[in-house]
Amino acid sequence: MQQESRVKKTLLNARVNMIFYFLILILSFFSRKIFLDTLGADFIGLTGTLQNLLGFLNLAELGIATAIGYVLYKPLHQKEQSKINEIISVLGYLYRKIGGIILLIGITVSIFLPYIFPSTGFNTSLIYFAYYSFLTSSLIGYFCNYKQTLLGADQRNYVVTSYFQGMNIAKVLIQMGLVLYTSNYYLWVFIELLFGIIYSFILNWKINKVYPWLRSEVKQGKLLFKKYPEVMRYTKQLFVQKLSGVVQWQTIPFLTYAFCNLQTVAFYGNYTIITDKLSQFVNTFLESTGAGVGNLIAEGNKNNIKKVFWELLSVRYFIGGTIAFCIYMLINPFITLWLGEQYLLSNIVLILIVLNVLISYTRGGVMQFLYGYGLFKDVWAPIAEVILNLGTACIAGYYWGLSGVLLGGIVSQLLIVNIWKPYFLFHEGFKDSIWGYWAGLLRILTLMGIPMFLVYYLSNHIASLISPTTWIGWIGYSVVTFTSYAFAAFILMYIFVNSFRTFVLRFIKKGKYASKELDKKNIA
Repeated sequence: MQQESRVKKTLLNARVNMIFYFLILILSFFSRKIFLDTLGADFIGLTGTLQNLLGFLNLAELGIATAIGYVLYKPLHQKEQSKINEIISVLGYLYRKIGGIILLIGITVSIFLPYIFPSTGFNTSLIYFAYYSFLTSSLIGYFCNYKQTLLGADQRNYVVTSYFQGMNIAKVLIQMGLVLYTSNYYLWVFIELLFGIIYSFILNWKINKVYPWLRSEVKQGKLLFKKYPEVMRYTKQLFVQKLSGVVQWQTIPFLTYAFCNLQTVAFYGNYTIITDKLSQFVNTFLESTGAGVGNLIAEGNKNNIKKVFWELLSVRYFIGGTIAFCIYMLINPFITLWLGEQYLLSNIVLILIVLNVLISYTRGGVMQFLYGYGLFKDVWAPIAEVILNLGTACIAGYYWGLSGVLLGGIVSQLLIVNIWKPYFLFHEGFKDSIWGYWAGLLRILTLMGIPMFLVYYLSNHIASLISPTTWIGWIGYSVVTFTSYAFAAFILMYIFVNSFRTFVLRFIKKGKYASKELDKKNIA
């Protein structure tokens, strides 16, 4: 029954995420076009840079939510409500402290905003208004929304997704309408803040309905803090572990601004809005299994754990490889039609973006199981990744601009994420030889690479038949490119990779089972 429950929740998370993914995807492209045309590339670059600046302040939180989630797996599995109340109380206490620290640091950083943005063309009052609005929205998560960690650990992320993305859709629609009629920067920022507050009220109301027995008290959390020393131990380790991810993505706009300009930040943002939305697509299927992996490891069946690892890894590489290849083939024609040729970046930048995307989409296959095992102790690894990333990005960025900045992330991730992390998982988690991993991964990469060369070679012939210079032509070209590659890769993976074939058959079987159960409930 536990296995069925885990699969059902994973499928429900995936379905809800999928629905909102497509809604947000379509809306994002329309809104980005409107915001660029009415507010300008410099304003979009400014808000993006400010949000990334505040992302650094959130370093204080890194690790706590994940550590709490890990600690919650066992009491959730055993339905220990009193222990869950205690752990969430500890989380509330820690988040309040962190929120206070972020507030103080945020106020201090704001003093230097005129020096950080000396010549943006915008009034200082607008910069401060946007900064403090984004800061307030961030603080709401620490003081009010901390209970949502329980939903994630309990495989109920679909609740968070439904309300958060629903509010996000409403927010963007209102922003689009306001800027079309007013082109007012302040109104755009105000709506960002307003909907953050509304979302907090609705989310907490829903959490109280899902868990009517939940009684978390911040004062009690302070007293219970010493009762759960593993929370602080894991938090310290995870803080350093997640530091590399923040540096990887949050520093790109700053370094691009430093070595280029705000306009280049906005141009790069046009590409990342697409890659980020596609990343959510990957997460729709795979990150929703995170709590399930933790629950699986808690059961302790090594053979089953290894089997699921290879299933998820093979599927992640199939999806990640397919999306990365399609990005390379389709994104420039799309941006030309969407925004215009003046927004295109160079081909070398595109290649580096695709490499970064592929690594980021596939890294979760190993990281998910490291978190499930609670293996966070290799704190030197993310520190090395940060040093490699910033060192390479600063030196290469000075000479080659955005291309050099992106090169830093690729070098650091290849060495640490793709080489060290798998070794660490197999040695400390699976207690097995790493050579089986390299052999299996090489097979997957080879099978994914063969159709890439074939479809790329045929792309000129496809373009001569279906020109991607109009929207209808681009859609037709995309369908042919995607289906050609995905079909060829799927067949090769299904035939030659047992774990991939097992996952596909399992997914089909469980999908039919979940549909029958849903029909029974509807009839009842």
